[in-house]
Amino acid sequence: RLSVGTILTRSELLHLALMSSENRAAHALGRTYPGGMDAFVREMNAKARQLGMTRTRFVEPTGLSPQNVASPRDLVRLMQAVHQQPLIREYTTSDKYQIVTSNGREQRYRNTNRLIRNSNWNIHISKTGYIREAGDCLVMMTEMDNRPVAVVLLNADGGLTRFADAVRVRHMVQQDYPTLL
Repeated sequence: RLSVGTILTRSELLHLALMSSENRAAHALGRTYPGGMDAFVREMNAKARQLGMTRTRFVEPTGLSPQNVASPRDLVRLMQAVHQQPLIREYTTSDKYQIVTSNGREQRYRNTNRLIRNSNWNIHISKTGYIREAGDCLVMMTEMDNRPVAVVLLNADGGLTRFADAVRVRHMVQQDYPTLL
């Protein structure tokens, strides 16, 4: 949705990429990185290795390439690492954000994780994604029964299924499904 020619700060681009999966923002972050896109992707892969993400490989920053791969365990390692970054926690869990586009119009964005807007959830880190090969995905660090829990849901059968799956996981962890006699 980001209009070509819009000028934003790196912070604004990061906010849009993390909160609302704005792919042009993620691409612009890579394109404008010192050394360009190749250097950005090299740094992404170096950071993954540093974090012990042994089954992860990045080829570009948007997440749209099926050649970008990561195991669920690696995604948990990534969430544990970024949980230490207050700005990333803030950006991935903010509900709304707005920018001014190149034509002077205000453009509003919402978080792609609808659970952010549910006061029954205490979400610390959140990221959604979709490509045909991986389906609808959701990763988040949250709390269940006053315990930190990493949720990694991959290949859901539709845009809303990943959120319903998260609710079902929460019910199972909290053991609050009614028992059948």
